[in-house]
Amino acid sequence: MTGKDVPGLEEAAQAIPAGTKINVTFLGNEDLEMRVAAAKRVKELGFTPVPHISARRIASQAQLEEFLSALHGVGATDHIFCVGGDPATPEGPYADSLSVIRSGILPDYGVKEVSIAGYPEGHPDIPTDVLWQHLGDKSAALTAQGLDAVILTQFAFDTDPVTAWIDQVRSRGIDTQIRIGTPGPAGIKRLLGFARRFGIGANAMIVKKYGFSLTNLMGTAGPDRFVTDLSALLAQDPASGSVKLHFYTFGGLLATANWARGFVAERA
Repeated sequence: MTGKDVPGLEEAAQAIPAGTKINVTFLGNEDLEMRVAAAKRVKELGFTPVPHISARRIASQAQLEEFLSALHGVGATDHIFCVGGDPATPEGPYADSLSVIRSGILPDYGVKEVSIAGYPEGHPDIPTDVLWQHLGDKSAALTAQGLDAVILTQFAFDTDPVTAWIDQVRSRGIDTQIRIGTPGPAGIKRLLGFARRFGIGANAMIVKKYGFSLTNLMGTAGPDRFVTDLSALLAQDPASGSVKLHFYTFGGLLATANWARGFVAERA
């Protein structure tokens, strides 16, 4: 959710299991108060807030500590997601999420678990070897500080690159829990727009495997086929370790929560 999605969260609250992790984004058009208020409301409604820290949007160490202090004040620092962020040029001393982690500041404000980004289909602006190096470095830095870690991935449409990437993570000795990103039900045009924006593969064969057609963009699509197929593939590979889902709620919090409840009920 974004800082502006509090009404949507309140609408969806009864459909979301208590304790569910809900990430709160760090967008450039929102301020500290909005982000903290959203994290506080997540906590008040009985869920687990996971506020984002966008490294390149932090102008100074003082600003980072101000944000962490405010989050700590509302009980929202146990879990955070640390990511590099969109700006091409850092607005302050943190060029990437690794810089924030290595600062050693996070435990001072009660952080216990840090989610870090994973990219099964790569990143449009970061070489693949750099992504792997940073994933290993971040995992090592968190372990050294006694912090738990979660790898939270960009969303995907195709199981093949996801399972291949999971195999590579494990082969590098990283046994951290992985949460695979998948979009909740949303309009097809909207899904493809986000895919283009984030460099996600969305060619005709891939979207057909996901369950919709590039020749019919008027409807909505959900991750039924993707989640079913991924679950089956992981069940065949015990070495994949702990793998769960992270939903990107492009179609709204309530629509995603209702889809998840229905999907589970059909398989109960």
